[in-house]
Amino acid sequence: MTQASPSLPPLPRLPVAVPRSGVSGDARRALRQLLGDLDRAIAVAFRKGVDATDLARRRSDSVTRIVAHVWTACLGDVNDAALFAIGGFGRGLLFPYSDIDLLALVEQPDASRLRALEQCFATLWDTGLKVGHAVRDPMQCQALAAAEASVFTSLLDARRLAGDPALDARLRAIIDAPAMWPPHDYLAARLAERNARHARYDDTAYNLEPNLKDGPGGLRTLDSLRWLGKRLAHATDFPDMVTEGLLDPAECDNLLQAEATLRRYRFALHLEAGRPEERLLFDYQRGIAARLGFEDEHEKNLGVEQFMQGYYRAASQVERLGIQIAERFVEMLEPPSEAQAVGLDFIRYGARLAVRDPNLFMRRPAALVDIFIARLDQAGLIGFTADTMRRIHQATATLDGMLADDAQVLASFLQLLRHGAPAVDALWRMNRHGLLAAILPAFGKVFGRMQYDLFHVYTVDEHTLRVLRNVARFADPATQAEFPLACEVWPTLPRPEVLLLAALFHDIAKGRGGDHSTLGEEDARAFGHKLGLPQEDIERVAWLVRWHLLMSTTAQRQDITDPEVVHRFADIVGGRERLGQLYLLTIADIIGTSPRLWNAWKDRLLADLYTSTRYALRRDAKPSSGAAARARACREQALALLGSDGDDPAAVARLWDTFPMASFLRHRPEQIAWQTAEILHGQGKLPLIAVNPLSVRGSTELFVYVPDRDGLFANVTAMLDRLHFSVMEARVLSSPDGKAMDTFLLLEADTQKPASPERAEELQQRLHRALAQPAPIMPPRRSMSRHLKHFQMMPRIDFQHADGRTQMALVCSDRPGLLAAVAQVLMACEVRVHDARIATFGERVEDFFQLTDRRNAPLGETQQQRLWQALVERIGPQSLSA
Repeated sequence: MTQASPSLPPLPRLPVAVPRSGVSGDARRALRQLLGDLDRAIAVAFRKGVDATDLARRRSDSVTRIVAHVWTACLGDVNDAALFAIGGFGRGLLFPYSDIDLLALVEQPDASRLRALEQCFATLWDTGLKVGHAVRDPMQCQALAAAEASVFTSLLDARRLAGDPALDARLRAIIDAPAMWPPHDYLAARLAERNARHARYDDTAYNLEPNLKDGPGGLRTLDSLRWLGKRLAHATDFPDMVTEGLLDPAECDNLLQAEATLRRYRFALHLEAGRPEERLLFDYQRGIAARLGFEDEHEKNLGVEQFMQGYYRAASQVERLGIQIAERFVEMLEPPSEAQAVGLDFIRYGARLAVRDPNLFMRRPAALVDIFIARLDQAGLIGFTADTMRRIHQATATLDGMLADDAQVLASFLQLLRHGAPAVDALWRMNRHGLLAAILPAFGKVFGRMQYDLFHVYTVDEHTLRVLRNVARFADPATQAEFPLACEVWPTLPRPEVLLLAALFHDIAKGRGGDHSTLGEEDARAFGHKLGLPQEDIERVAWLVRWHLLMSTTAQRQDITDPEVVHRFADIVGGRERLGQLYLLTIADIIGTSPRLWNAWKDRLLADLYTSTRYALRRDAKPSSGAAARARACREQALALLGSDGDDPAAVARLWDTFPMASFLRHRPEQIAWQTAEILHGQGKLPLIAVNPLSVRGSTELFVYVPDRDGLFANVTAMLDRLHFSVMEARVLSSPDGKAMDTFLLLEADTQKPASPERAEELQQRLHRALAQPAPIMPPRRSMSRHLKHFQMMPRIDFQHADGRTQMALVCSDRPGLLAAVAQVLMACEVRVHDARIATFGERVEDFFQLTDRRNAPLGETQQQRLWQALVERIGPQSLSA
């Protein structure tokens, strides 16, 4: 057992002699008190900085004494039964709330023996130990181990706690039997388990709430490597794997350091949660960061972000080495095939690439990049040999600090980028070896860097690589149906390395403080010079990094049906090639930030902005001559659409006389034609509620045509909330004859997809019935999700006057039913809504409204202050218990 030290809690003192009469009630209470004292002492020791592994071992040693004591009290000195610890307890590690897994191996489990075992396990529960146990005879144990790899694996860590020593040999004989999970079969089973487990976590360690134990790069990965070492190489731990040639000393040290970090974090997580929690939930991240001494540096480098970066870096190290070591086990069991030459420096063994000269990377560092190029150029390769992966890692670590300034390395890197889309896979693999960060040190600074919000669901480095992969998808004909315009734009770009570099640098300055776009622009320009890019390409990359958010913010926050908005955007873009690059980068960035952010509405929105800007960039294109001309053009196109459907032009003209000019300025001709047809076919029946399931921009369009009245916007948004629709855009207009002509673009709240015909019919009927009644519609009361509760901010509300209205910008935390709640406040404050643009970024909402008072005048200072106060009270931060 671990020897006691002044910094560790002492081992529990238990009676030396134990009568076989069970454990009395007083003794059970004493053991419970002892365990409570032990756990409190361990928690204090952890706060004082005692190593988590030492404390986990001390807890295991203490629990071992207690379990053995209870076994002896209940069963006495037996000759045909023994108690084994398995799982983490078998390995001699118990975290504050770890499971205590026990196996009772009994030669003849008769009734009296089973009663004694039941008493033993019940006593352990009474003392406060939450044990999981199994009772088997050796034959049962052997049969189960042969049938299930997981059972066999648990036996690899079995450690006898008490009972007959002879059963040690019986158990050992089961494990060591040649027919019991031969190496090939066991390796295949473990790799299948790994793949299935990782698939549950999106095959990445970079989740916002990662699982410390079972996620990719978690502690289970380290356990699996040890199990493989035991079964396949008779190596019980990582130092033994170094002796067997499966690890080099540096890799061993890296694994042990990463393991120490993960164990420390797991220990803190158990203490923070007060239960056996293995997920780093938002509920605990800030508390653990504070517990471990992380402090905010500035608003863009929070203590919790530094804490999580420590996790991601450790998990990434474990995940990368875990893959390499698994490959080494595969090669150990599969002799290499005949060698084939690949150029002067490389050879291939079947589907794996290797180096001719073991010292190649040290002699010629550019070969570190060249081997990834060779892998792209050679058909049928699936990777490198395990020895080559090790040499890449060793050379990268040794040459780190020199690769970034090696002209030949940079020349090879540029050659790789000029492969275009296929280069992305190589960049992804280079990152796994740490080579990308060695060539591009700024990328190493964002390795494992998280952003503490719900908008960015991956770390900066993982997000960047996903953006690159998304860019590469646009070169794949198989994605034509999903990204038709992007696939059309990609072949028009003459130099793919420009876009790849822009994607690589667009977020590279995150976490430094300041504007990451401008800081990244400087980095991109400096690296472009080091690469020897033409000056035009350097400026193009730098521009894309500087303005990589421009297209997204313009599309989502401004009215892109306004030619002035489009021309201002076109003036900044300046050219069609740059427009195409920015369009592709914008799509890739949104999807790479969070898969949930991309939907048909944003797809169509960005495509519309791209198309209108491309037209505006034509040399002969000029801004529209005025609102009247724009409205006239819209009317002409809409009339042509209606004429093709047989509608009477005279009836259309009479109806349009009652439309406000804003209808023709703010809607597309297709919308005007549809709304007109619905009104004409309605034959004057009001309220008129029309729903087009798939309308403009990949959304469902709702058109409300009713006698105008105050509170209409609040009623409609309340019903939409009840029906679980998200409002992407709202246009609230009033006709000269007193009709409300309100248009809402919607998506299903749960799926972010347009409504089905059945849902569209439900919306039409429910809203028609509701608006036919004078009673107000109240939004449902919704509880806030666990995630959103941790990202509450004080609303930021700004007012400006323009064009006879008050423009209100609202930036606040998202919550269920937010728009409906805002609409209720606006109604209560006697404010009318004339336009609304809705944008949600993770947990943050950025909405823009055009408002007036009940007399259609801009809001005065007093009314603005009243509205500000009411909004803060209604949608401000809520307590976590709310």
